[in-house]
Amino acid sequence: MQTVGHSEHTLKTALISKNPELVKQYEQLDPGEQRLLNEAFQPRSDLFGPITLHSPSDWIISHPEAPQDFEEFFSDLHRKSPSPEKQTIYIQCIGLLGNTRSISEEYLKWLKGYCEAFFYGLTVKLLEPIPVSATRCSFRINDSTRNLQIHAGVGIFSFARYGTDFYSSHYKGELRKLERRSSSDYSVFDDYQLPEATSVLLLRSCKTLTHEIGHIFGLRHCQWLACLMQGSNHLEEADRRPLDLCPICLRKLQSAVGFRLRDRYKALVRWIDAESTDTPRVTPKHSREELVTLPKPVEAFKEWREWVTRCLAVLQK
Repeated sequence: MQTVGHSEHTLKTALISKNPELVKQYEQLDPGEQRLLNEAFQPRSDLFGPITLHSPSDWIISHPEAPQDFEEFFSDLHRKSPSPEKQTIYIQCIGLLGNTRSISEEYLKWLKGYCEAFFYGLTVKLLEPIPVSATRCSFRINDSTRNLQIHAGVGIFSFARYGTDFYSSHYKGELRKLERRSSSDYSVFDDYQLPEATSVLLLRSCKTLTHEIGHIFGLRHCQWLACLMQGSNHLEEADRRPLDLCPICLRKLQSAVGFRLRDRYKALVRWIDAESTDTPRVTPKHSREELVTLPKPVEAFKEWREWVTRCLAVLQK
């Protein structure tokens, strides 16, 4: 096991920049925000730490990438930023999660609430679930698992990969060739089973959802500090990633979206503390589903809530 270390000077430059205009922009942040972001280059910070590498299969070792500091992010002419006309994040579910539509809808509401807190100030809308066939997306095949993957020009991830047997030959969504068609045509079983909506699944889903949307905003994989935006090659590595951004990536997102750090962190705490939906679900007419009121499983978020509270304490000194 080893760590990816950077000098205090390197981290300070990556965060603040040497560009006078960007330095001035940083100095205009309120004192609390500067105090928290400055934790990036504090040698003994108990809020942010270096990236830890556990094996040669970890992302940074197997996928060398040039690091992206704040100045490079800010100067990127192709990065996406909200505008008065475009301030909405759309979440499109492909298929259903869990055993019923009610469970799937409830789970997506939790993700919607989390996404609204994470990208504070933007609107998040849920679109009606659609089958894979309705996406009209192209596909690619995972060489290792032989599972079919949607290949699209948007942020996309699979809930199914968080199941315990996803990488085994017993997985019911394993790729199979269709008969009477060309060798390039494939299908996935319609009855594949998705993992149970547990607290750990919700934690993993929130991580991946915000990581992929972060890429849409122009944030590249982080190589500065332990951060949500680190790349990951496998589930164990993804589980080691923090649930939130390092100061350098946080400044990038703040620059793009325009939120105040204090407001964002308070919204994240509120999302965790709202452990269940405000009103019971109503079973649709002519539905065989039972009435469902699901408490939001946030047990896996408790440690992170304590971390967010410590960040708020720094902001509010």
